Amino acid sequence: MKTDKRDARRLVRQFRAGELIAIRVPSPEEEAVRDLCRARGDAVGDLTRSKNRLGHFLVRHGQIWRDGSTWTMKHRAWLSARSFDEPATRATFSRYKATIECREAELEGIEADLATFIDAGPFAAPVRRLSAYRGVDRLGALVLQAEVCDWRRFSGRGDAGAFCGLVASEYSSGSSLKRGSITRAGNVHLRHQLVESAWAYRSGPSMGLTLRRRQEGVPAETLARAWATQVELCRRFRSLSARKSARGVVVTAIARRLVGHLHHEMVAA
Repeated sequence: MKTDKRDARRLVRQFRAGELIAIRVPSPEEEAVRDLCRARGDAVGDLTRSKNRLGHFLVRHGQIWRDGSTWTMKHRAWLSARSFDEPATRATFSRYKATIECREAELEGIEADLATFIDAGPFAAPVRRLSAYRGVDRLGALVLQAEVCDWRRFSGRGDAGAFCGLVASEYSSGSSLKRGSITRAGNVHLRHQLVESAWAYRSGPSMGLTLRRRQEGVPAETLARAWATQVELCRRFRSLSARKSARGVVVTAIARRLVGHLHHEMVAA
């Protein structure tokens, strides 16, 4: 049974026992940037669905791309060279392509709006530290900071993973302990960004030019923690890939470890 009166009594007891954790309430500016970050996530989802529709349409008509990754310059040139006999089919193809172009323009516009907040206000310092980690570009760091706001709200790495829904579900009774797939019961925007960042650790440790540029002006302590994280997660990715056939499971495990390292970074003095 769950009522407001019961919840109020439970909260009073927890407060009296010192079991409640005080967190910082996001400012109106932080909430506004969070909304814009989520609008970008929606735009990315719309763009992905539009691309999938076009791909399925081409497959139905026997037009199959077999020359590497899709949506490269080479693939786009191949799309431009497609032609169809039926006028209605040509119109459908044109509409699908136009939709993708509109979605890409919309996404570029949102990212341009977000770029103005990366080095401003309360986001500049956290974004600089988070983007020093491999797989977390400056825009991704802004998304992480906007969703979490106060990293000290988590008492440990496990709490940070639970907040993202990246921890294993549990079905236990008595001495029986059964764990299942991840709960997915957390912040979906944060989880998607972490999974996207986790893919960067599938190859060995390295320091590319882009990462070096993001690390300019970052404290030495942060750089040391970022490198240690990269070494550990790359090794763990390789180890899990050798034992697991499903790449999605491996990436999820890396994302769970990554959010723990990022939490440790943001609460470090």
